[in-house]
Amino acid sequence: MTKSPLLAQGRSYLAIPGPSVVPDAVLNAMHRAAPNIYSGALIDMMPALMADLRGVARTKHHVAMYVGNGHAAWEAALSNVIEPGDKVLVPSTGRFGIGWGEMATDLGVQVEVIDFGRAAAMDMARIADVLAADKAYEIKAILGVHVDTSTSVRNDIAGLRAVLDEVGHPALLMADCIASLGCDRFEMDAWGVDVMVTACQKGLMVPPGVGFVFFNDKAQAVRAKMPRVSRYWDWSPRAHPEEFYQYHCGTAPTQHIYGLRAALDMIHDEGIEQVWARHAVLARAVWAACEAWSERGTFALNIADRGARSHAVTALRLQSPNATALRDWVQQNLGLTLGIGLGMAAPGDPAWHGFFRLGHMGHVNGHMIMGLLGGIEAGMTALNIEHGADALDAAAQVIAGH
Repeated sequence: MTKSPLLAQGRSYLAIPGPSVVPDAVLNAMHRAAPNIYSGALIDMMPALMADLRGVARTKHHVAMYVGNGHAAWEAALSNVIEPGDKVLVPSTGRFGIGWGEMATDLGVQVEVIDFGRAAAMDMARIADVLAADKAYEIKAILGVHVDTSTSVRNDIAGLRAVLDEVGHPALLMADCIASLGCDRFEMDAWGVDVMVTACQKGLMVPPGVGFVFFNDKAQAVRAKMPRVSRYWDWSPRAHPEEFYQYHCGTAPTQHIYGLRAALDMIHDEGIEQVWARHAVLARAVWAACEAWSERGTFALNIADRGARSHAVTALRLQSPNATALRDWVQQNLGLTLGIGLGMAAPGDPAWHGFFRLGHMGHVNGHMIMGLLGGIEAGMTALNIEHGADALDAAAQVIAGH
């Protein structure tokens, strides 16, 4: 009796929008005995590591590191500048804008949401109207998500600053760059961002476990007037420690620090401008294939406007239950894992099986993207899912002519 060959053998490919592919250099750096946390190399490397983090964020200001994920960074940022009873504005373009607002609500903050849906970027005119109507300046901060991983929309954070300045509103501009840092262009100081949050498991290419809050002097002045901030969340000693333990308010995430050092070396060796350019080319290759597939059947990109699409993640639609069937087929038969649709439909709703996402962030290159797209083409062919032709040729043209 013969069996079909197992084409999922070999190295698997996790093509979800985070955690992203971890480079071998990062894994090798982490694969070591536990280091001394009181003296030696670990302590010595921290000042330069923090400086290099600021370089990736394009800021001369401050950064605090937390043992935790992106949700921890959300709470850390809020805890340093927002008091219970304060009001914040959330211009939401997907699940993660809503989620940051929910975090604020649980901290006793009044949250006003402007919901732009799940397939479009922020409308700056609507935001301007809300800010202009806030004559008493009750809104203390805007919580803006740069790239919402659920919808793959990329928002204009510099445009948010322009709106605040045009209206003359003093609210802090707080940006979630968890999905975008190290993938899409982000300029903290040039764009006038006061507080930015991110985490290590996407564009920074390190396994999940460390979050970061970047903040400028304006945000620090607000922090200085806070009646209380918990010792753990307080960003001041983390950003300007007098002793090593203050970087993390206790024991450091030792292996993550070594991995992060290796990842930052890779980013700085390539150059952040080149990192952004690489992600832009690979994203256009993904879009070219997806647009070709969309010519027939129900396959569709969630964000129609190319100018509003992330370079790190692409959210897609495919008539239910075909999206789940496709994800299952490529994982079982090819060792390729695609991302679930997140926040587009309730888990119990049959429509949930009509969405999926592609992660193309961090440690990715041309042949990986062509392999990802070829796997999707094979899966749709095997499952008789109707789709347009010449998608791989379209992607190859982008990569060949970049």
